[in-house]
Amino acid sequence: MELAFERRGTGEPLILIHGIGHHWQGWLPVLDRLAAARTVIALDLPGFGRSPGLPEGVTYTAESLADAVESFCAVLGVREPHVAGNSLGGYIALELASRGVVRTATALAPIGFWSRPELLYCQSVLRALRASARSIPARHAARTAGNPLLRAVSTGLLVAHPARLSATAQIAAMQALAWAGGFDETLESFAGLMPPAPPKAPITIAWGERDRLLPRRQAVRAARWSGQRVKLLKGCGHVPMSDDPGLVARVILESSAIS
Repeated sequence: MELAFERRGTGEPLILIHGIGHHWQGWLPVLDRLAAARTVIALDLPGFGRSPGLPEGVTYTAESLADAVESFCAVLGVREPHVAGNSLGGYIALELASRGVVRTATALAPIGFWSRPELLYCQSVLRALRASARSIPARHAARTAGNPLLRAVSTGLLVAHPARLSATAQIAAMQALAWAGGFDETLESFAGLMPPAPPKAPITIAWGERDRLLPRRQAVRAARWSGQRVKLLKGCGHVPMSDDPGLVARVILESSAIS
């Protein structure tokens, strides 16, 4: 499948997968750090960012999106890449590891390790954030992003340090969330999501200590599922790339060196 993507760097291939409602630009804070050691390919999932939607008749689920990423790698001729993902992208990274089609997988706050109330909370928050993004006229987006209080309100559930997110990045993220064609169906599919099968490739799971969307107790369940200790990203929120780019890049590069 053809997807929109950004490629940088040289070395072993590393695929970066964003979360629901986001786009590849969410990885910009860490992209060049990673590209110093890897050929980094940051993609837009089908129905998100600038990528076309899934083919007619294909339902949006984490598994079908993983199928699309696997197909995308085949189109590019990339075999057994390293993969890293955040949130929905983290789950997809673990799913690809369970299929044995990647060399290593790094999952930053992956979905799927919630209780029923935590799932409903996550879905409610994401619906509210999308409704808010869609309610702001394009001409007012810059004013919202430029106001520290409004910025904190609109991004504080996703990042621990809203001030570290540039106004340009916030505006782009709001637009990506507002117009993601695959958002609603993907979010609904979360209700039936279960953790992937045991991985066939080395994995690393990391969690922001200040994650307000998927609280840290879900990391405990992820640790039990994986049989290993989950790394804690100090001072980071749910989308940690802008909170501490150096830490996030280091975790991904160390994880992708395990194989």
